[in-house]
Amino acid sequence: MKEMLKKALTAAVLTGILAGCASEEDTIVMAPVPQVASEFTPQSVWSASVGDGVDSYYSKLSPAYAYDKVFVASRDGDVKALDPETGKTIWQQAIESDDVSPRLSGGITAAYSQLFIGSENGEVVALNEETGDLNWRVEVDGEVLAAPATDSNLVIVHTNKGTLIALDQQDGSQKWAISTEVPNLTLRGNSAPVTVSGGVFWGTANGRLAAAIAERGQLIWQQPIGLPQGATEIDRLVDVDASPLVLGSTLYIIGYNGQLTAIDLRTGKPAWKRNYSSATDIASDGSRLFIVTDKDHLAAFDARSGTELWKNEQLEHRLLTAPAVVNGYIVVGDSEGFLYWIDRNSGEFVSKQEVSSSGFAVPPVVIPDGYVITTRNGDVKKLTINE
Repeated sequence: MKEMLKKALTAAVLTGILAGCASEEDTIVMAPVPQVASEFTPQSVWSASVGDGVDSYYSKLSPAYAYDKVFVASRDGDVKALDPETGKTIWQQAIESDDVSPRLSGGITAAYSQLFIGSENGEVVALNEETGDLNWRVEVDGEVLAAPATDSNLVIVHTNKGTLIALDQQDGSQKWAISTEVPNLTLRGNSAPVTVSGGVFWGTANGRLAAAIAERGQLIWQQPIGLPQGATEIDRLVDVDASPLVLGSTLYIIGYNGQLTAIDLRTGKPAWKRNYSSATDIASDGSRLFIVTDKDHLAAFDARSGTELWKNEQLEHRLLTAPAVVNGYIVVGDSEGFLYWIDRNSGEFVSKQEVSSSGFAVPPVVIPDGYVITTRNGDVKKLTINE
């Protein structure tokens, strides 16, 4: 029954309709594509592809730039290293699984001269960054839907069963595990852990931010980000699926039906809280925070005080990606394949770009002399802005 409820909620979120307790009047309507007088048009440098992409599935396979290569992957197991200047394939590896799709979903993380990717099949794979050869492959307790973190020669993954697991980077052997409570009904997704100064931080499905010592897996503290409220299980969802963001000595986190919270890493106590709900990652330009709310409203905040600076509601329910900061602009993609460029000072649209009708699952990734986008159908493009 639990799995059926999870699947039902996932379908509801992806289609923009909350099922179960919702009436016909609760049907959510996607805002029309806004009219934007584009001040610039990004120019394509090269195009490539990776398998069939992630299609309509949840998989959050963002490109990664490291070791002077662009790494991309598809849900069906195709992993590529591309030349960042030309887009040509340096190596290609096919991750295979017996009788089932590899269902890659958590990654890509580059560290220790390797790539680490998790899967919905409950596996973590490590590939040699230079050749693409498989170094190791291990099973873990639950689906790995978020990118792994690395620290102290460990690869740390967060599974949908509420378990944070540390694997040895050399052979994948398990070093420790921390379990947290998972409610009967949760959103599809998990918080990607973040490591800072020997600590590891991650959001939990029961509405908390957890902190542990990375080297030995000792839980230090948990801070509530959202408290269950309401009469139904849907109303009481408080997942913290966003990845923590660290700026200096402050950590920022946001939860679904929760709060945007700033936490002082020296004390582990909140510096400020604001009532905003989101299940996507936070972006920052160093002094400001940028979020996409659960209604697909864009909002900016002063990082020091938490004061809201502006809000843009024109993309409501367009199933936006997390925000990214590219060339000084805030950029989001939507489910119909549009990229929107927003002035970070005012929240006004600066440009709009139609890329692919397949839509976006992840935001652009900045690389030298441009940025890389991946569409749901597996198209990979490097673009630049000529203003």
